[in-house]
Amino acid sequence: MTKRVLGIDPGLLHTGWAVIDTAGQTRKYIASGVILPKTTLPFAERLVTIFRGVSELCETFSPDECSIEITFVNKNPKTTLILGHARAAAIVAVANRNIPVFEYEPNKIKKALTGAGHADKTAIDKMVQILLPAARPKTADEADAVAIALAHTNMTRFI
Repeated sequence: MTKRVLGIDPGLLHTGWAVIDTAGQTRKYIASGVILPKTTLPFAERLVTIFRGVSELCETFSPDECSIEITFVNKNPKTTLILGHARAAAIVAVANRNIPVFEYEPNKIKKALTGAGHADKTAIDKMVQILLPAARPKTADEADAVAIALAHTNMTRFI
């Protein structure tokens, strides 16, 4: 049975997304990109842009599940709070369509892909290229979203 996964790397300026299909050991890259709220928009309208963008992704790709990165606590609490708002906008857009949302900490994503929870970006990118050679992300946010979706398939394929 094929399962479609939407991976999201949330951010107020750049929300990366990726869609992959998985069936047993087989994974197939479908699409990826970035939602880019205009920086000139007020805060609330940027959140609406993320919400609408993720809602459109759900409409277009009909994912069975969604995986999203848990907010990393920054030194600046304001930055962490703002990122949490962007994350919430994406989660609500998915949950509003009754799609299960799975949340993962960055080190668990790294471990699911590389076997090491503190792997660097290069190691993660290499594993993504090995497991999904058709994926050619153009930005770091898009690459992170592909990794988040892929890590989810690794963590859930045995349950």
